[in-house]
Amino acid sequence: MITGIVVALPEELTTLTSKKIDKGRCLLIADKLLVAHSGAGAINARSATELLIASGANRILSWGCAAALSSSLKPGDLLLADKLIDSEVCGDAKFCVSTDWHSYTKSRLAEFVVVHSGRLAESVNIVSSSQDKKQIHSITGAVALDMESIAIAKVAKQYNLPFLSIRVIADPVNMTLPRAINYSLNNLGDIVLGKLLLFVFLHPAELPGLIKLGIHFNAARKTLKSVARHLDTVTGFNYSNATNQ
Repeated sequence: MITGIVVALPEELTTLTSKKIDKGRCLLIADKLLVAHSGAGAINARSATELLIASGANRILSWGCAAALSSSLKPGDLLLADKLIDSEVCGDAKFCVSTDWHSYTKSRLAEFVVVHSGRLAESVNIVSSSQDKKQIHSITGAVALDMESIAIAKVAKQYNLPFLSIRVIADPVNMTLPRAINYSLNNLGDIVLGKLLLFVFLHPAELPGLIKLGIHFNAARKTLKSVARHLDTVTGFNYSNATNQ
């Protein structure tokens, strides 16, 4: 089987490969392993998943960082989501988690890293406030949040393909993101460095928060790199008798 991996951010992409992949493109980085650089958000994630499937991928993996909604998860913790919560659906929504692949991956990755399971919620926009994170946790029971996995899962379900999400915590639930992050985002969800530097220059009190966030993000990237070194075991799963949930 050919595994297609959707990655939103270039910093997340470098945990998988040193090859340059332009946004909106996909590339074969190893035997039977396709990676698409989607860009942030659901629309980009959907397009990237469609591209991977058109290019031959017959199982799909969401890869990258997430925000913690529970104090049980710290920066650098690995979350292998067992349920996905759709922001457009109220209640106990389940989306396209391949139970056999999930179980196999969890047991294999647990040999070298602590693996957390739980619900992963969708966010349409970046959730900056600690209070908002706690509220989402209270409503959904989700332990973490990202912007792409549900969109990817929906396309996988449409094509009846196995889906898995591997996400690592970047910002903890008690952290409110620095205002500089939202200020520096463009319409595509990318951080514009010039806008970020200008905001910090005008608001120097933001700098400690950005440094702290950078430390957390580096912890997440370190875990992603560690998992990437064992990706052959994850993608080596024989899916002939597996099921979807």
